[in-house]
Amino acid sequence: MTAQEMWNAYQQQNPAADQYEAWAFCGGGPLADELAQLVLAGTKTATASARIAYETENEPLPKVGCYSVILYDNGDAACVIRATKVSEVPFQQVSAEHAYKEGEGDRTLEFWRRVHQEAFKPDYEAAGRSFDEAGLCVLEEFEVVYPAV
Repeated sequence: MTAQEMWNAYQQQNPAADQYEAWAFCGGGPLADELAQLVLAGTKTATASARIAYETENEPLPKVGCYSVILYDNGDAACVIRATKVSEVPFQQVSAEHAYKEGEGDRTLEFWRRVHQEAFKPDYEAAGRSFDEAGLCVLEEFEVVYPAV
């Protein structure tokens, strides 16, 4: 099912939902599929991005209530999520609770910091900067509102 097909199916049940973005975790690849499966299993209920990526790409920040169609690496739709909480905190102040909600690895803050530092480095490099632990992270919590059939 494509993102548009899934959105149309969701919107038939929820006509007030007016717009969405479609994206894959980590920009795609095998990890995108793994993380989409964690969302569908109810293990992953949060995600994080480097704020600098939004600035570099001139993208608006997510807002509470916004919808996203989560994609697998092959472009098929996995589910529709709705943001329930959005906040910005320095990387070094991300909580263990948030790391747990991301559902990845052993769900510890130590694991989260290690993998997200590596994940965020290219965003900093694209902006001509080095990774900065004081740099802001955009933290999102979400709920699945329409699972794949």
